[in-house]
Amino acid sequence: MQPLKALNNVQKARLLHALLMHEIPAFLIYTQQLCTYMRENPDEVRKVWVNQLFGVDFWFGLADEADRKIKRYGKQLEKSSAVFSDQLFDGYGALYLNHCLTTYTEQGKHNDPKFKIAVELLFNP
Repeated sequence: MQPLKALNNVQKARLLHALLMHEIPAFLIYTQQLCTYMRENPDEVRKVWVNQLFGVDFWFGLADEADRKIKRYGKQLEKSSAVFSDQLFDGYGALYLNHCLTTYTEQGKHNDPKFKIAVELLFNP
């Protein structure tokens, strides 16, 4: 296994899924809820979008892409570490999914306390 510093987002997501697969269905539901909120409340999102690295329209695009992939791959994302990581954590989409992981654990939506520790370790060094 490679050192943690050497892992890319896809590898980190694959490891997270493999270790805590039972948390993934609820996380995917939360991610879709966040996507829906952004789509239904764009003005609210725009109001709080200040001094961000990307423009809000780019962020909306990342959310829409994540939502499309979750709908397209459905149960495959829950069952397969490879599908989960390759589809959701490759490219710029990893920025949005990292945000979803962080807010999911910060809000205490996860059931297994180890999930938050794993997210911190892998995605928020």
